[in-house]
Formats: sequence, structure tokens, C-alpha cells
Amino acid sequence: MEDFVSQIIICENISIWSSGHTFERVCVEACKKIDFAPILKDGSVPDFSAVIPNLALKSTIVNWCQTHLINPPKPFDLSKAEELVRSLSSKKPNTQIEKDVPSVKLDHAVSELIRSSSEESVSAVTTTPTQPLQLADSPSCYSSASSSSEIETLTAPNINEEEEYFLTKLKSHQVFDIEEALITLRKITRTEESSRVVLCTPRVLSAFRSLIVSRYVNIQVNSVAVLVNLSLEKTNKVKIVRSGLVPDLIDVLKSGSPEAQEHACGALFSLALDDHNKTAIGVLGALQPLMHMLRSGSERTRHDSALALYHLSLIQSNKTKLVKIGSVPVLLSMVKSGHMTGRVFLILCNLASGSDGRAAMLDSGAVDCLVKLLKGSELDEPTREGCVAVLYGLSQAGLRFKGLAKAAGAVEELAKVERTANGLTREKARKMSEMLKRGSEEEQEEVDWEALLDSGFMTRTKFRFGGGKDGSCVNSSEF
Repeated sequence: MEDFVSQIIICENISIWSSGHTFERVCVEACKKIDFAPILKDGSVPDFSAVIPNLALKSTIVNWCQTHLINPPKPFDLSKAEELVRSLSSKKPNTQIEKDVPSVKLDHAVSELIRSSSEESVSAVTTTPTQPLQLADSPSCYSSASSSSEIETLTAPNINEEEEYFLTKLKSHQVFDIEEALITLRKITRTEESSRVVLCTPRVLSAFRSLIVSRYVNIQVNSVAVLVNLSLEKTNKVKIVRSGLVPDLIDVLKSGSPEAQEHACGALFSLALDDHNKTAIGVLGALQPLMHMLRSGSERTRHDSALALYHLSLIQSNKTKLVKIGSVPVLLSMVKSGHMTGRVFLILCNLASGSDGRAAMLDSGAVDCLVKLLKGSELDEPTREGCVAVLYGLSQAGLRFKGLAKAAGAVEELAKVERTANGLTREKARKMSEMLKRGSEEEQEEVDWEALLDSGFMTRTKFRFGGGKDGSCVNSSEF
């Protein structure tokens, strides 16, 4: 197996497969052709059922080759790949690939994600919150039809005919045909939930790749809107990410029309609800464009980008990426200005649950910022809960937090919160107050400094100036 890995990793066409492993695509195709699945070092068998390009690793290899003045690797020849795989399969036990049994079990995205804004993410380990806060599970750019008069009911052909019909239209050279097909698809997928599963096929998704980045505004807007509707079906979320459409959605965030950007944020938010997608979306580079949309887009765009960032920041790898792209100062400035504080506090709570996020927040003056908010005379209850929740996460930093909190006057403000708040907010304020008071009492303990210095001085002179009978100096060196 070592030979298999070492020979495929240097090749050009690198992809991430369903099981999370990265292989050279042609070698995997050779494995599938002869029904061979190699057994890895950890005893697991890779899943070759679905694939997304590993652009990050491919870029790293190309950059390394350029730095070391080496020609980039060329794509692996299929015949050579088959020869290599057959030689390995003859040496190793043959593991047949199961063709009819789905190899990926999709965890359904939570229909109503329930998390507490004050309990969420303030502990280093993910726990189930006791006080629920309902967050939306669908993008704000989507709303189901309330009556049949809003959107006309469409009579669709049979399942196979329906897919073929739309594929013919979407691949047409006539812009009018494409726009007509997209408008029809948008209406069907918005009103008929069953159609979302039927129409979310590899061929249909592949046809959308060129449409999402189209220079025709109506085509771009409607194609991304259809993708939002398809992503609402839980079983479609992983399919869409693995079809390679996320980089196109990111391009829309960077240079698309305002309405298309609004739908792209909604699509990424919907896709981020599935735990299987969070890492891939972060690796493909969605975090920085979403941070930009958080400040510069429309109200809907800011709302969906904030929720997308919240769900993506639930995993450690994305927390680290957010810190590296400088998101902490931006989020704190939004808190200071009172802009979308509720959503921003959720993201900050997630960042505060990791050591690198806590360090970045302490460096950026988060403690002073939050304590000043608590001192405000017109502080509403959600903002107070958010401040206490983030401070509680930062309190895991220990001594450094204690020093910054005391300097900012947090002891008095936390005492006020403890007297007036209820539930988890009050409990967290009480725990932080006790921690800060314990630190103060330890500092105020009386110490006989004169006796301590004398003791230390005598100990040092005993060894430096000849504490032994012969007057030798144990710690001195001859020059």
C-alpha cells in the first residue's frame, strides 16, 4: 500500500473521495475498473463512490515544484495506472468494491438547529446546550409559497423525460431557452419538494457549472436560486458540494451581481448545515468572501453570510482559518458599532472555544470591548447575554484573562449581571466573578518578603562563595 500511495500522490489529478482520503483520480478509476479497493495502513478501505478535486493540495504541489525549479507532474496514464493497480492487487488481499450498496451515510442536517447563544461554543468540547435558541435552517432568500396563486402549478413530464427535457434546454445555444428552463426549474423546485431529489442528478448539476458564472445576469441569478432550492433537501447537500459547484458559488460572491451574491450566500449557508460539508467549504476558500459579504452586502446577504460563518466555525479547522484571515478585529468592530451583534456574538463564541481564537481575541482587545458594552446604560438583554457568553469563553485563557478583565473593570459589571440576570447568563457571571475574586485573594496574601529574601540570599551564597569546608565554589568556572 505504501507503493500505491507514494506513486499516486505525486501525480497531477488529485481528488478527495467520499471516505475523506486523497488519491490520484486515474489510479482510482483503475481500481474501480478491476473492482479493487486497497486496504490502507489503518485497516480501512477507501470509498470511491464520489469525488471533489483537492485544489488546495494540487496548488501546494505546483507551488513546491515552481519553488524548487522542477517540472510539475503530468497526469497519470490509465494503462500504467491499471498495470500498477493489478500488480498491487496480486500482492494484497483483493477487496471488492461494493457497487449496489451506498457507501456514504448522510447525517441529515438539523431541520431546526437548536443552540444556546450563551452556552454555544464557550466550552472547548462541543456539548448539547440546555437552553435552546432556534436558528433558521433555510436561507432568507428562500420562502415557501403560501398559496397556489403566488406561483403557478406546473405539470411536469415523467421523471426521466423531465431530466432530459431540462438538460436539453440548459445546454441550448439560445439564451432564451436557458432562461426559460431556469425560471421553470426555479418554480418547480421551490414549490415541489419531491422534484428537488429527482432533479438533483450529476448531469443536471454539471450543467449548472457554466450557468452559475454566466455573464448574463438573469441566467446567473436564476441558476444560483435553483441551487438554493435544491440544497434545501437534506440528501442533496453533500451531492452539491461533491459536484464541484462550491468554487463557482465563491466566484459569484467575489464578482457576481448583488442578487446573485444574495442567493450564493444562501446556498453556502444551506450547504454548511451538513457536517460533511463544513471542512470542504472552508478548504475551498469560502470564509474570506463570506466575511466580505458580512459587511458589504444587502440585509439578506449579511444575514445568510453570518449564519454560514456560524455553522462553518463550529469545526476547529475553520476557526483557525478565520483567525488567520483577520476576522476577529472585523467582528469586534461590528460589535462596537452595534451592527448584527446577535449573529456576530455566535461566531465569536465559536472562536472563543479554541485556543488560537481566544489568543487572537485577547490580542484584539475583546475583553475591554465587551466590558464597555456591559457598562452601557441602554444595553438590551440579548446583547448582555452575548457579552457574557463570549467573556465566559475567553475566561478559559486563565491568568491572562484575569489581568485584562480586572483592568477593564469586569468585576463590578459581572456582579451587576449576577444580581439582575437569570439562567445561564447569571450562572456564568457568577463563575467568572468567583474566579476573579479568587485571584485577588491569592494576590493579597501577606508574604514576609524580608525573610524570603534572606532565605534565598543565604542559599545562593552557600554555593557561590564557598559553602564547603575547603572553600571551593561549586558553581564557579575556571578561566
